[in-house]
Formats: sequence, structure tokens, C-alpha cells
Amino acid sequence: MIKILIVYDSRTGNTEKMALAVAEGVKQVKEAQAIIKKIDKTSLEDLMNADGIIMGSPTYYGQMSGKLKSFIDESAKIHGKLAGKVGAAFTSSGGTASGAETTLLSLLQTMLVHGMIVQGRHDDKHYGAAAVETPSDNEIESCEGLGKRVATLAAKLKS
Repeated sequence: MIKILIVYDSRTGNTEKMALAVAEGVKQVKEAQAIIKKIDKTSLEDLMNADGIIMGSPTYYGQMSGKLKSFIDESAKIHGKLAGKVGAAFTSSGGTASGAETTLLSLLQTMLVHGMIVQGRHDDKHYGAAAVETPSDNEIESCEGLGKRVATLAAKLKS
């Protein structure tokens, strides 16, 4: 069984809606299990036990939330133990051109420092899934696609 951990922070519920959609995409892959956890309930052990890690955050001033950043800073304790795992990111923001891409890139950068494998997307939403305020149907579909891509890649790497 492939375990994909979806870790998120959400104040208004928009990022949480995205996390649930990412989980639906993971479930579309045979033998993939989606594990959804709010950042407050996530441990470093959860990260180590996952085959793939997808992190979601609201966009605050072009960056991830403070809670997610604190958790990532704590992950220095397990540096090197996430190498080879698949990683991806998603974010919700208050408007267009408000820092969603820089938020995604900051999340992906931490995954790369951990030695994780990040798969881009060539056609659209290159860095991950993003939504403006309440996710639209298209944005929910993008989240599902993200979950499915990560689970598919993790399954290929594990086999």
C-alpha cells in the first residue's frame, strides 16, 4: 500500500477543501491510501512513514503559513530521512497575483532540500495546485489531479 500524507493548514476552510480534493485524487490510484492531517496534528514520524507528502498552505504575504514553516523548521531533526519520497504542494490565496506561486515554490524548495522528488506539470499549474479564495470546480479538479499524479509517481518508485 502506498501512503500519501496530505498535511495542511487552513484558517478559513479553503485550503482544507483543497486537501480533501487532493485526497480524492490519491484514492483514484489503486493501492494508494490518503492520510489527511492538519498541521497541528502532524508529527515528524508521519512524514517518515509516508511514501509521498503533499503540503497545503494558505498564502500569507507570498509565503506559507507560520504553522507550516515552524513544522518544516522542526523537520531538520529528520534531515536525510525523507530523501526519495515524492513531494508536492498546494495553496489558496486571497486573489490573483498575490503570491500563490512563491508560496508553492517555498514549499517545494524545502522538499528539495530534504532530497525529495518533485514532479512538475508541463501544461498548467506547473508548481502545484492553487485556488483563489473558495476553490472553483476547476481548482478542485486541479487538486484531484495533483493527488493522482503524486500517488502514481510514488507507486512507480516503490515498485
